[in-house]
Amino acid sequence: MTDPATFGARLRAHRQRAGKTRPVLGGLVGRSAEWVKALENGRLLPPRLPMLLRLAEVLDISDLADLTGDQSLPVASVTRAGHPDVDGVAAAIQRSKVPVGSPTSVDVLRGLVDQAWALWHRSTVERTAVATVLPRLLADAQRSARRLDGLARRQALIELARVYHLAQLYLAHQPYPELVWLAADRAMLAAQDADDPAAIAVAAWYYAHVYRGANQVDAAEQVLVDASGLVDPAAGAEQLARWGQAQLGIALGHSKAGQAGKAWRAWDAAEDAASRLGKRYAHPWLMFGPAACAAYAVTIETDLCRPGEAVRRADTADFRALPSHTRRAAALIEAARAHMLDRGEVAAMHLLGRALRESVDTVRHQPFARTVALELSNRPGTVGEDARELALAIGVMG
Repeated sequence: MTDPATFGARLRAHRQRAGKTRPVLGGLVGRSAEWVKALENGRLLPPRLPMLLRLAEVLDISDLADLTGDQSLPVASVTRAGHPDVDGVAAAIQRSKVPVGSPTSVDVLRGLVDQAWALWHRSTVERTAVATVLPRLLADAQRSARRLDGLARRQALIELARVYHLAQLYLAHQPYPELVWLAADRAMLAAQDADDPAAIAVAAWYYAHVYRGANQVDAAEQVLVDASGLVDPAAGAEQLARWGQAQLGIALGHSKAGQAGKAWRAWDAAEDAASRLGKRYAHPWLMFGPAACAAYAVTIETDLCRPGEAVRRADTADFRALPSHTRRAAALIEAARAHMLDRGEVAAMHLLGRALRESVDTVRHQPFARTVALELSNRPGTVGEDARELALAIGVMG
């Protein structure tokens, strides 16, 4: 039981390092605290590969060998799929020299950035759609932010930050975490150089995503608290939306840390801001609004390992109110995660099928969807058949 060479001892060490109790770890992978205890004590054999991958994702383990003691298997090689056009986007982000040529006027640049965000939200293959425009758009924004002066330069920097946000979304859930960090960092630098509080607030929202993904929940909260203090929720719809979005980010951090009271207080603040913006309101590219708050409530309950409440919220949410294919798909995946937490495999597969119809790219690149498709593919009956079809559709089975 104390031999560090055993699977159970390694699992216990990683769980404790991640600061998760047995009930929390079990809940996050759809199992009980007793199941986790039995694994750690050696009363159960190590689970099959799909469950090992889910444990590794939850515990932030990059190589499965750290958990199993067997040969190296990078977790990202299975749970994260690289997009075929990633090299062009990566080269544009990593560019150190200012692209040659004349700057693009701010009005034209803003229109181009708006069009790129519209592509992201309206396409069912959003990564493929924006990959065709991101390299050139990054070059245009980088050139303009460097070559324009005064107010025009500040406005170009705001648009450059928006392009980096889009690049971060494109790169998310791919096996290149260093590029995600780079996109988030450059977006924040652009927003700060623009000296624009609203732009900084949005940059904090996206930066907090990478902090939470690295289990740095305190850093995620701090960047959001600092940024939300820069905007005035009483100064109009735009600042209210960005302030509310920051409160949502704070709620997500608290729920990941298992702090229910703090999570729901922050969510209540976000939901109040959304309701003040109107029942049908959705920010044109951030998508903040009442529908987004309802969708993130499912994530919060699931992260808090409260399956009954998570399923209740998932079953009453109106995902059609989200005016974005990729956001609807992501919300449906979270609803599937809630049902898996509640042992509802049939409902989970149904929701993942709906998500696939909304956005092939979102499901293909989402780690939970990939590991669940593998895990359930060996089930008998309809669940197994649906899981195998999903696994084939998203490329986790040949």
